[in-house]
Amino acid sequence: MPLSFAPGEAYQFDWSSQVVLINGTTVTVKVAHVRLCHSRMLFVRAYPRETQEMVFDAHNRAFAFFKGTCTRGIYDNMKTAVDSVFIGKDRQYNRRFLRMCGHYLVDPVACTPASGWEKGQVENQVGLVRERFFTPRLRVASYNELNGLLLDRCIAYAKAHKHPELTERTVWQAFEAERPQLVPISGPFDGFSAIQASVSKTCLIRFDNNKYSVASRAVGRPVEIQAYADRVVIRQDGAIVGEHRRCFGRGEAIYDPWHYVPVLARKPGALRNGAPFKDWLLPASLERVRRKLKGSNDGDRQMVKVLSAVLSDGLVAVEAACTEALAGGVHSADVILNILARQRDPGPAATILIPDALRLQHAPIADCARYDSLRRAS
Repeated sequence: MPLSFAPGEAYQFDWSSQVVLINGTTVTVKVAHVRLCHSRMLFVRAYPRETQEMVFDAHNRAFAFFKGTCTRGIYDNMKTAVDSVFIGKDRQYNRRFLRMCGHYLVDPVACTPASGWEKGQVENQVGLVRERFFTPRLRVASYNELNGLLLDRCIAYAKAHKHPELTERTVWQAFEAERPQLVPISGPFDGFSAIQASVSKTCLIRFDNNKYSVASRAVGRPVEIQAYADRVVIRQDGAIVGEHRRCFGRGEAIYDPWHYVPVLARKPGALRNGAPFKDWLLPASLERVRRKLKGSNDGDRQMVKVLSAVLSDGLVAVEAACTEALAGGVHSADVILNILARQRDPGPAATILIPDALRLQHAPIADCARYDSLRRAS
């Protein structure tokens, strides 16, 4: 049955799988497809997986590109959106998915199982994108490069092809005409999936077959992992105790060396061989101080004092103190900490203004001869 949609009425969403070469490795990527039903404008973006946080990210980026959304979203019964399928169109949607739809004021509609024609536009788009965008096989260095290329090809295709119904317009021209009818968006949805985890004694949490470090103060208490499409945020009692770029490998450990600096105060020797500090890139002056202190008997202990100062004074202040000390030909931790202490001291007290009522009207006269008169009188 041919379908017709008004401007801003509906969009369709679907996934597909494509094979590309990323940094010389053959990878099967998951491609999110979004299509505006009226103008036929398409948006595609590649991800490592089809997880819920990837769904949220794809919607955020598609709506930001469209500069708006539609009143209805048409989906298949994907598990990241639908928890249960009932008779007819009745569905039990995932709570987080419904929250995203509420954020964008979208009414989600799930297709009847095995009835792909209900979202036939995006189904056809999957084949079109595979044929025109991914053939021959793409060779890219990263997902960022791949997604930049896909976006360019979406725009180029829309500008070069006629709209199937509004034949006097291209798809891009129809999209420009539809854009004012889209539902305005206030900002991106905070799209993450959350799970609870425990922190090991080595300040690590396990997520998605990898380990991520957290601040040492979080050890021994549960945390919440908020997984986004491109990063992992770890919170404890609402405060962020760790944030990392997301890794999609297996068995890898991702460290933030600053998470372990408080531990170094008790175990300074770990600075030399600790796994979190391997290939640690410090600012230039801090790195110079570290190299110079390596030759000292207590170099590790001194360097730990300097690094610990970053937690209280900030990296910029400590880097400036190291630069000043090196300019003076010294690199001792005591000198660097002394410079920081001088920077923390407040400046001279402000001059107190004397009220007019307390000002002297007649300045006293300095006359030493007055004392002679007192001596004669005695």
